[in-house]
Amino acid sequence: MMITDAMKKLGIYVHIPFCKSKCGYCDFCSHPPRDGETDRYLNALMLHMQDFSGAAQDYVVDTVYVGGGTPSLLSKKQVKSLVECIKSSFELDKDVEFTIEANPGTVDKGYLRFLISLGINRISFGLQSASDKELEALGRIHTVADFEKSFKAARDAGFKNINVDLMYGIPHQSAVSFGETLEFVRGLDPEHISVYGLKIEEGTPFYQQKDKLPLPDEETEYKMYRTAHNVLENAGYKHYEISNFARRGFESKHNMRYWLDEKYLGFGISAHSYFAGQRYAYIDDMEKYIHEMEHPKNMSDILSECTDIDVFTKETEYVMLRMRLFDGVDINDYRQEFDRDFINKYGDKLKRYVEGGFVVLDNRHCAFTVKGMYVSNYILSDILDF
Repeated sequence: MMITDAMKKLGIYVHIPFCKSKCGYCDFCSHPPRDGETDRYLNALMLHMQDFSGAAQDYVVDTVYVGGGTPSLLSKKQVKSLVECIKSSFELDKDVEFTIEANPGTVDKGYLRFLISLGINRISFGLQSASDKELEALGRIHTVADFEKSFKAARDAGFKNINVDLMYGIPHQSAVSFGETLEFVRGLDPEHISVYGLKIEEGTPFYQQKDKLPLPDEETEYKMYRTAHNVLENAGYKHYEISNFARRGFESKHNMRYWLDEKYLGFGISAHSYFAGQRYAYIDDMEKYIHEMEHPKNMSDILSECTDIDVFTKETEYVMLRMRLFDGVDINDYRQEFDRDFINKYGDKLKRYVEGGFVVLDNRHCAFTVKGMYVSNYILSDILDF
């Protein structure tokens, strides 16, 4: 198919739920694979994508993100089949950003070169901490040395766009050790760094132990967040979203799609989509998902949620998602999109947060300060009518 200027942009997310072991804090849809399960699931995934190819024929895919779990557990044969199916089912932009997640220690230079040969041009490593003690507390299966070896192998293989995930608020972590983690990663000079606060989610082993975990206090966690902002900004990384920092031009195009309320299709269990005026997600029941793909009957049976996006919902999401970005809401863009004045609607609710130094609001834009970003969920839940 010839790509034309009239074609709309689309993102693709593919969920690979397999991992070697489950970390104590993880509430993502993931588990160690059972015998034969990986191939069956991948076949179902490919059937799913092929089934959707017709609905996306007027779109060009400019971002692909293969997440998990640990996608790098797939064999070369498996990942090749998956990538070939994506390319045959959808029209990919010649400059597509194609990301795969990897755990340190699960890849070598040969595997990484193979990923490059398939057209995968961005890789995201889950380091979390540069302290082996903190990694052990999280239940991670790799060491700091494993990560450094994998990172250097990715560079040698030809990856010019690497993300590193870090975490603060880890058991046994201090402001000093977190600062050491930042300095360690900064020294490797990745193009992108994500910094997430540990959240204790229901249903995880950490939740059962939450009263006994040696966690940093809230004041220390905030200090860590500010340290990440100061250290990485001073090192030339733009703090462009609550948890994300990038060298100029290396902001995650796929994640920006979420925050700018752009269309994407998710494939696999628990994957989310925003397409054709709806937000929907699939169930996390693998057997039921595979059976529906192998014996199509009623796709609605494998949806865990499906919401039509009306004007009210769209406006609320617009504000909520753009306020995740340090650029915030552009007042003029908001007016053009919704034919109303942002300050008239939200000015009174925001007043105390502006006075408290959490929000900057003027005639051009509304955005969180660093202090406001740290408590953004609270502020947004206060000012928006969910």
